[in-house]
Amino acid sequence: MTSERHRQAWLAAMPILFVALWSTGFIGAKFGLPHAEPFTFLFVRFVLTLALLVPLVVLLRAGWPQGPRLWGHIAISGLLVHGAYLGGVFYGIYQGMPAGLAALLVGLQPLLTAGLAGPLLGERLGRLQWLGLVMGLVGIALVLGGKLDPGEMLFQGFGLGALASVTVALVGISLGTLYQKRFCTGMPLLSGTVVQYLGAGTLLGLGALLFETREIDWAPTFLLTLAWLVLVLSISAILLLMALIKRGEASRVASLFYLVPPVTALEAWWLFDERLPPLSLAGMAIAIAGVVLVVRSGPGSPQSRSR
Repeated sequence: MTSERHRQAWLAAMPILFVALWSTGFIGAKFGLPHAEPFTFLFVRFVLTLALLVPLVVLLRAGWPQGPRLWGHIAISGLLVHGAYLGGVFYGIYQGMPAGLAALLVGLQPLLTAGLAGPLLGERLGRLQWLGLVMGLVGIALVLGGKLDPGEMLFQGFGLGALASVTVALVGISLGTLYQKRFCTGMPLLSGTVVQYLGAGTLLGLGALLFETREIDWAPTFLLTLAWLVLVLSISAILLLMALIKRGEASRVASLFYLVPPVTALEAWWLFDERLPPLSLAGMAIAIAGVVLVVRSGPGSPQSRSR
């Protein structure tokens, strides 16, 4: 009886654990970037992740994507979902953007995806979705307004380059999500992730080769951060997601994703003393509420998704 109770408690905690692990990606960037430039850091992370994932695919006998066309589509989605997304986030944090703010900006992905789904996929937005989009825009305006330095008309701690980089990340993951939905419906999760990482790693490796010195300070902090991002985030979180999907609970993960920005902001405050002014905190709450409206009322929302 006790073991069954423990099992039920573990199953109930799995979605929350996944989101908690996901939020640490932004914290890992903050810890690791003082020791390596962003594209170099991510390229090493993807190489190590692939070195572990490929044998895992073979061991678990997971099927590979069928046909070169699907391989190509999955690689392109990887360029957007992992390459542009992580590259933009890491570069923005490298340029001084707070981790909590970066998490909030890319956490608006459901809003941008919903806005693009109409012209690209022919999906119509409902009234609650439109309200959510407006709330998201108002919230972000308040967040960024709270970080403005009135004297210099720049943001406190970071410049327009960091904002542009994280915006690229937001657009990349939004377009990548739509592209994957349109062209990668037959993608096996584990082996498809390998193909996505191959595409993203190629892009980031090229970025490191062209724009960075590729020097790395192999300090203990960097090694521990790299191990966390590879083993816990890129491997364990993916396996946890597979388990959730197998149990038909991926929708619970989707509905909890809007908790990532405040959790990240709390972690960044505790670890790095990153603080957001009251106006930015109010904007964060409004933006997250807008995301909730879009996620819960859209055609791809947890309430309307069946597995």
